[in-house]
Formats: sequence, C-alpha cells, structure tokens
Amino acid sequence: MPVDFETHEPGNPRIDLSEGTNARQLLEFLLQTPTVGYTPAELAAETGIPRGSIGPTLQRLAAAGLVRHKEPYWAAAEDDRIAAATAAFLGIEAAAARYTDDWYAQNEDWAEELPDLSEDEQ
Repeated sequence: MPVDFETHEPGNPRIDLSEGTNARQLLEFLLQTPTVGYTPAELAAETGIPRGSIGPTLQRLAAAGLVRHKEPYWAAAEDDRIAAATAAFLGIEAAAARYTDDWYAQNEDWAEELPDLSEDEQ
C-alpha cells in the first residue's frame, strides 16, 4: 500500500480495514474464533485471499497488535480490549454502511426539527 513518504513513520503501521481489504477479511475471520490458530495456508483456503498476500498482511496486523503468532499459527490478538475494539469498529462500520441510504442520513438537518428542550424551558 503506498504511503506519504514525508509523513510515514516506520513502526507505526497504517492498516486499512475497509470493507473488502485483505486485512479486514483476515481479521474478521480470526475474530470469529479468537482462541484458534490457523496456518497461512489454512487462512488462504478459508478466506480466498491469495497465499502470497496472507503473510505480508498478517505481518502488518501483528505490527499493529491486532493478531498474534506462534509459528506457524496465527490468531486474533489475545488482549480482549484490542479484539473488542476491533470488533466494535467493524460493527460500527458495517452499521454505517448498511444505513447510509436511510432517511436520517439523507436528511442531515433532521435534528434541527426537534423541539428545543434546554433547561430554561423545562
């Protein structure tokens, strides 16, 4: 993934967890069974991600602290806070994608139509 060379800081990996990315697919799969480890070949077979992309993607996820590695197996991060935060992020993103075309998203000024319930009027 290309990066801005001027602002790139080695050791601070930028992980793109957008829908459809290899990182997202691997993380979603590993979060389904966080205590189970998989080999890169098994992950390729389960996710449909090309075998050559599995290793580099897992390395980036590991550098970000989202997965762990015990040769030759990979699993979701052991720290429940990381897994929970990642799951929450993925869930929020999925909900946002699901409801981008609802009435509230299309009518951003809906809150302005609500009555003012400030303390002065109560």
